[in-house]
Amino acid sequence: MAETKGLILVFTGNGKGKTTAALGMGLRAWGQGLRVLVLQFIKGGWKYGELNAPDRLGPRFEIRQLGEGFTRVVEGKSLEEHRAAARAALNEAEKELAAGNFDLIILDEILYALKFNLIGLDEILALLDKKPPGLHMVLTGRDAPPEIVDRADLVTEMREIKHHYQKGIKAQRGIEF
Repeated sequence: MAETKGLILVFTGNGKGKTTAALGMGLRAWGQGLRVLVLQFIKGGWKYGELNAPDRLGPRFEIRQLGEGFTRVVEGKSLEEHRAAARAALNEAEKELAAGNFDLIILDEILYALKFNLIGLDEILALLDKKPPGLHMVLTGRDAPPEIVDRADLVTEMREIKHHYQKGIKAQRGIEF
């Protein structure tokens, strides 16, 4: 079998499906025997459906909720608390890159952490520089900056054409959470 070339993949854009695409890729990788880690930079506090999956998938698929929730939604959390959580998630990612325990690491919503100024672009680029050659990394979130797009091997932009929210239909269990 050929040596694995670890890829950098980005799912961005204003449409729904960035995390879903990343988790689907994680499930595909798991199905091929790869070890998958999902680090969620923003999500925290809520019980999303994907958090139940690792119990059934076993030790080769792990999700860690490290965020404090969306900065626009969560009341009672200071910007500094959000920054500290994002910094801890970045440190966790750096530690896991160095440890070599996973074949695919998904940095879910890391681009939102950048957009909300919780972490800096230079910090994300430095993390990408530390990626071992055989490790695949996925970054999700809106507004991927050109510097990250340039480093990526694959970039998919989710573009919203129509959304059920526009009809007043609220978030649906199993679809949004």
